[in-house]
Amino acid sequence: MKKLFAIILVCLLTMAAITGCGSKNAATDTATADSAEKTKITFVLDWTPNTNHTGLYVAQEKGYFDEAGLDVNIIQPPEDGAEMLVGNNNAQFGVSFQDSMLPAVWGENKMPIEAVAALVQHNTSGIISLKGKGMDRPKGMEGKKYATWDLPIEKATLKQVITDDGGDFDKVELIPSTVTDEVSALQSDTVDAIWIFYGWAGIACETAGLETDYFAFKDINPVFDYYTPVVIGNSDWMAQNPEATKAFMSALKKGYEYAIDNVEESAEILLKNAPELDEKLVKASQEYLSKEYKSDVERWGYMDPARWNAFYNWINENGLFEPAIPENTGFTNEYLPE
Repeated sequence: MKKLFAIILVCLLTMAAITGCGSKNAATDTATADSAEKTKITFVLDWTPNTNHTGLYVAQEKGYFDEAGLDVNIIQPPEDGAEMLVGNNNAQFGVSFQDSMLPAVWGENKMPIEAVAALVQHNTSGIISLKGKGMDRPKGMEGKKYATWDLPIEKATLKQVITDDGGDFDKVELIPSTVTDEVSALQSDTVDAIWIFYGWAGIACETAGLETDYFAFKDINPVFDYYTPVVIGNSDWMAQNPEATKAFMSALKKGYEYAIDNVEESAEILLKNAPELDEKLVKASQEYLSKEYKSDVERWGYMDPARWNAFYNWINENGLFEPAIPENTGFTNEYLPE
């Protein structure tokens, strides 16, 4: 009787093992099938990870992309930038800027890309200098060393704000920019004035205890309140995949709105994905940008056509790009969630 019981027990255990293995394989097959069914999206950054990108990492970490049926891969850009990858559909989405994306959206090198969301609602860029050097206004740049990238739109912007402030751009000493660390560059006195985005480099100066003066371009002339940075997408891919595009944008919106409401946790998520970043800087920058992602608009990512067109019209008026840029070139609010 004991021998019979042992035989029955072995059979039962064997059947259970076989059933268990079958269940595990079925689960694995289902997971593989689910993964295969997800729409694969590559998202290319504009630079190394920073707080402009926090909502993207939050959306990935919190599973918002996964819930939307998306498999999103975040990559850093090649030397020729995000526009080239997105334009060639080697990435479906990426980060760019209204000024630098212009050659990709109009003219002889036009590619199928357009901006689909503003990551930061207002232009936070401007000129930073050591406090007390007289550069709290653009006119104060006369006779001072400015680190330039020698770009036509860059220099025209500076000339405009300096002229608007009653100064003479020709009196600014232009030196080639080799700045990789704004704090060190200002402290070493190798340069007097640097073009920065305050949400990162300006906050870096604050956290380093460096006293500075700063003016934002948009505060001197509202035409410079253009959209920077923005999410760009491949126009052809989006037209062929409108539902996946809207699902992506909806998940991304959730990520940024979470980052607005949960500053500390969102900073930790960015740090988890980019542990090389300075924790103090990230947390201070996240606090600053949490108020800038949406700022004064109700709808995350919205781009005002009047503001978008004002900047490109200014470029037209100053002959900075040929051929002239038509109204409403290079952006759409079509895919933004309500």
